[in-house]
Amino acid sequence: MCKAMEDMRNQTLKEGMREVALRMLKAGKYALDEIAAISGLSLDEVKKLKADKTA
Repeated sequence: MCKAMEDMRNQTLKEGMREVALRMLKAGKYALDEIAAISGLSLDEVKKLKADKTA
């Protein structure tokens, strides 16, 4: 049960960081590598978010 709770918590945190990254992309003031470093997402994840946002 503890593993399931930890997985849910980690998923919630990751979704929150995706939202942060999306706001940073929208602001247009940050380089992709800066967004990755600040949000904790991988550079590939940030690039995918950007591609999804512009599609």
